[in-house]
Amino acid sequence: MGERNFEQRCAIKFCVKLGETGIETFNKLKQAYGEHALSRSQVFKWFKAFSEGCESIKDASRSGRPSTSKSDNNVEIVGALVRSDRQLTVRMIASELNWNHTTVHQILTEELAMKKLCAKFVPINLTIEQPDNRKDVCLHLLERIQRDRNFLKNVITGDETWIFECDPETKRQSKEWHTSASPRLKKARRSKSKIKSMLICFFDSEGIVHTEFVSQGHTVNQFYYREILERLRKRVVRVRPSIADNWMLHHDNAPCHTAISVIEFLAKKGISVVPQPPNSPDLSPCDFFLFPKPKFHLKGRHFGTVENIEKAVTDQLKAILVSDYQRCYEEWEQCRRRCVASQGNYFEGDKLNL
Repeated sequence: MGERNFEQRCAIKFCVKLGETGIETFNKLKQAYGEHALSRSQVFKWFKAFSEGCESIKDASRSGRPSTSKSDNNVEIVGALVRSDRQLTVRMIASELNWNHTTVHQILTEELAMKKLCAKFVPINLTIEQPDNRKDVCLHLLERIQRDRNFLKNVITGDETWIFECDPETKRQSKEWHTSASPRLKKARRSKSKIKSMLICFFDSEGIVHTEFVSQGHTVNQFYYREILERLRKRVVRVRPSIADNWMLHHDNAPCHTAISVIEFLAKKGISVVPQPPNSPDLSPCDFFLFPKPKFHLKGRHFGTVENIEKAVTDQLKAILVSDYQRCYEEWEQCRRRCVASQGNYFEGDKLNL
């Protein structure tokens, strides 16, 4: 028996003697051991046994099967085999060792507290230096926030994204309720349309500050982007007069954003730039909050013309509440904390879509 299982069975026995219910016992184990807690069925099995007067925390021997099927030695054998190739299936391990399929499964899930997980897709494999850079940037900004709780209220963030005339809906969006006798829903594979429009949007914790669509045939290079920033600057004066003299810009590291002429323009106008680590969409409100919102609602729909696309996107942006933007900025701060906690690596829950 593994040491963790021994501890949890003792805890179950203790809870029984205190008069706790089965569900209370299970919840406490989940709180204490997290993903390594015994399964619900195991907890209730031992809770029932102790409630009926059982005193031993060891598995009862069963006739017809070797009592050492889950011995410490066998647990080590299975553990070593899995560590040598973590993609092995239970059936493959059982075949390799000539053991019972159920025994192998119990050793993996109960004794080793393991479960099979799919790989998590990330934007890009970070270099050795990038996690440290991400962590340093987040620490610096968190220190600024700690010194001044109104810091983020002066930050306007923005980016560009493509909006397609037809963007196929996701597999999850196509789900429908059916009985077991219903034929399975079939859907032809489709690709994004070639008709598209580029949206440029800037917002802060109070909502949209400036949006525009790039004219057809134009490219967002450093000169075009500089013109956009000038229009943004004038827009801030009109719609955000309270921060017009000390607002800061947050954007990513696209070449047109970091060009020398753009940097000189921002310096000349006295606009500070909030740093954004490279390859970090999980730390960009446009990527984890704003852009996914209209795109999700537009998926699977045909708009026919660029004008219809732009109108639909504009309507979706107007529908976002001010409270949503405020929660986004609160979550933005939490994203930085998660990044620091993960030592600069991509963290769980990075695709938030608030």
